[in-house]
Amino acid sequence: MSNSFGGAVRLTIFGESHGEAIGAVLDGLAAGHPVDEGYIAFQMDKRRAKKDGLSTARTEADKVKILSGVYGGFTTGTPVTLVIENQNTRSGDYAKTVGLARPGHADYTAHVKYAGFEDPRGGGHFSGRITAALTAAGALCQSILAAKGVILATHIARVAGARDAPLAFEESALRAQLEALEQNTGFPVLDEAAGAEMQTRIRAAAAEGDSVGGVLETAVLGLPAGLGEPFFDSVESVLSHLLFSIPAVKGVEFGAGFGFADLRGSDANDPLTVKDGRVTALSNHSGGVNGGISNGMPLIFRSCVRPTPSIYKQQQTVDLAKNEAATLQIQGRHDPCILHRAAIVQTAATAFGLLDLLTQNGGGQRQAGR
Repeated sequence: MSNSFGGAVRLTIFGESHGEAIGAVLDGLAAGHPVDEGYIAFQMDKRRAKKDGLSTARTEADKVKILSGVYGGFTTGTPVTLVIENQNTRSGDYAKTVGLARPGHADYTAHVKYAGFEDPRGGGHFSGRITAALTAAGALCQSILAAKGVILATHIARVAGARDAPLAFEESALRAQLEALEQNTGFPVLDEAAGAEMQTRIRAAAAEGDSVGGVLETAVLGLPAGLGEPFFDSVESVLSHLLFSIPAVKGVEFGAGFGFADLRGSDANDPLTVKDGRVTALSNHSGGVNGGISNGMPLIFRSCVRPTPSIYKQQQTVDLAKNEAATLQIQGRHDPCILHRAAIVQTAATAFGLLDLLTQNGGGQRQAGR
């Protein structure tokens, strides 16, 4: 099982949905980076389920405990271990459906891969619950990036057919959008009316025992040109690898993405110019990347998030113990839509990937000594 990722900075995640705790280890962080536990808690609150009818009824404090790698409010240069206790498990919700593979989940594939020794409660290690650990690690990475002038945020671009306002092209307007999203701990959209319509559609699906999916869009400002390697370690390769590790993400595109298929080269290319002594582009169809390397323009990408597979409708499945067809009525506490909680997870995964790329490029060196 591959639970670690990264080059100069390495991230390992651990734990199960209904185990005692989940957590993450960040290895390779330079010494001297300030660690603001209040900021980490603020980011964690964006992922935390609220009693709002849009999220699972499983609510937890998700308080992050730092076990190692931090002293006196600064990183020490040794592995940083972050732990989050599971405090609101109800494993009995799964007792009636033991052995029944939930459609859309990893129950069957995990059973095959681990020969029945996997922890089935709430999806075990395959649960979206594990993304809380990724969020904690990413929050620390995000604060380090902010100190280097790199800001990033994610909004819900689309849910169940309802669309948010687009990201701005002009840098100051885009910065204002990202700063507003950074302070949003509720439903991360740019247009409140669009967000209200999205929530209406989510609640309508929930009322029918169903779920909906959508699209998350992330923007990054302040990223220098020159990050990434051609071919196998391109900016797109690294970030896509991380994004596809987020449960329910089934597609990723950068810049115009699949829209390139309908363009001519004369429309798709981004003309170059010089502004304030710096090379820049007059459009950003490429989403801030050329040849796998950052070009200094805002990094823009989107992910497609499938509808939550845990729905309350009766479904056709198989009984893994009996190896025969069966029907399943899922019990427990589940999200009718995960996009408003997954937005910060996408931001966190991006922050880690970019910090790793910056560190490989010499931009993650330690702070000046005290």
